[in-house]
Amino acid sequence: MAEYTKSEAKDWARENLRGQWTTLMTPFTDDDELDEDGLRQNVARVRSLGTQGGGCTWGMGEFWSLTHEERLRVYDTVADAAGGDWPIGAHVTHTSAKSMIDLAHHAENVGFDLLILAAPYFVTNTEQQVIDWVRTLADASPMAIMYYNSPQFGIVMSAQGLEQICSIQNVVGVKEASFNPELSIETHQLVGRNAIISTPDEWILFKGQELGFEQQVMFANTSDWRFDTPEQNYYVQFIDKAMRGDLDKDFYDSHIKPMKDVSDKWWQYTVKKFGGALPASMCKYWGELMGLTHGHVRAPLADLSDDEKALLKQDVSAARQQIDGQVN
Repeated sequence: MAEYTKSEAKDWARENLRGQWTTLMTPFTDDDELDEDGLRQNVARVRSLGTQGGGCTWGMGEFWSLTHEERLRVYDTVADAAGGDWPIGAHVTHTSAKSMIDLAHHAENVGFDLLILAAPYFVTNTEQQVIDWVRTLADASPMAIMYYNSPQFGIVMSAQGLEQICSIQNVVGVKEASFNPELSIETHQLVGRNAIISTPDEWILFKGQELGFEQQVMFANTSDWRFDTPEQNYYVQFIDKAMRGDLDKDFYDSHIKPMKDVSDKWWQYTVKKFGGALPASMCKYWGELMGLTHGHVRAPLADLSDDEKALLKQDVSAARQQIDGQVN
């Protein structure tokens, strides 16, 4: 259960949503069942990197492919693995208000700390619809809510619309993942004084330094478990320092950028290949290379080919060697 009241949600978020947060993938077995043991192992692995918290059943978590019962099982598994001492967020987006609220209540009851909500894809055409939808959840739950602004859900909210969403009592902020730099910057400048705004990419940190705004949490991406090992958690180190106001570009260039260049290359390639879909197949395989358990993606997504996997593995290995050479 969340350790704050609805009226305390924004203060709780300011204090607790900090540093690097991760996006957990949903692992499947060879016979397409939810891999609960693998998910527990993944939580332990990510925690060993120093990551501050994590979210499950997001877009990368293939929530759209999960049955309602499977989503609840993911919540149960992640909450059990977190053990009550690692903050966790549950993505509860759904096209059914009843299902959304049921997911939120279950997440609250098993020990989640906050909710993540996006627009109800397919039926949402206006910003006012989205604002009213977020209020529906906020009225039904005392939990802190982060709004997820992404084109994957059919509508991208303006900075002014996001400002209205963040005026709701227990909406604590926005994951601004529109992939529109101008909108991300405008949202930070317009809304960031009163809510937590997080653009999940490092470029926003350097732009914020230039323009005079800060971001207190990287909420949330897959870069920690794709780039880092427990022995060399350079990405988490960089984010933690940056969130404290120490933006070390030299460290970034030597310890992270080689891996980020590979990530950008393969992110763009995979998104283009699959017509704009999030590159879950690329991230799942990359995670396997780094010691996580992921398995396949579910249809209509498709896994990378064997040749593509070989090339990605080669690129990741070369980037790690480059980093090791510069560090040592």
